[in-house]
Amino acid sequence: MTATDRAVELVNIAAEAASDKLAQEVVAFDVSDQLVITDAFLLCSAPNDRQVRSIVDEVEERLREAGAKPVRREGERDGRWVLLDYVEIVVHVQHEEERGTYGLERLWKDCPAITLPESARGRERTQDGA
Repeated sequence: MTATDRAVELVNIAAEAASDKLAQEVVAFDVSDQLVITDAFLLCSAPNDRQVRSIVDEVEERLREAGAKPVRREGERDGRWVLLDYVEIVVHVQHEEERGTYGLERLWKDCPAITLPESARGRERTQDGA
């Protein structure tokens, strides 16, 4: 089984939105073979809580325009790791410290990556975190 066309469409919209707000290391995985609850994960990070919130707001706005509403939202109060569950996709926006600590990429490394448009891949982290 592979992610639905709708899931891939939503991942691309969310990735573009995150990238527009300067998200770092935007990646997506097709988790449909591993999980029955969703088709895809989108992961991205930011260097501070304020930027995490900004990314979340932009992702929600763009997906709302595409006709998608989250069925669940977690972590917004702390601004360190916000999870947006859209059923077909789950968006994880993490503070870069949480991303390094929890290593979701390591957990899902056996799942196929979803190719994102070049403009949606976000910035890469540098050695000094900038």
